[in-house]
Amino acid sequence: MTTPNAANAVELDGKDLPAHCPNPAMPLWSSHPRVFLEFIHGEAKCPYCGTAYRLKPGTVVGHH
Repeated sequence: MTTPNAANAVELDGKDLPAHCPNPAMPLWSSHPRVFLEFIHGEAKCPYCGTAYRLKPGTVVGHH
């Protein structure tokens, strides 16, 4: 997992799934209730803080 900057979304790999926000790189003071992210077309956005997430190109999402 990479850390976001102002211009980029957090990029996730298959090993980071299932993904949730807040993510482990976020400071404790900025926490909110944990929500699991649903990726649509490889992208997701946290409904609480607005952090954008995207899957790295070529990431395979496994289904249960």
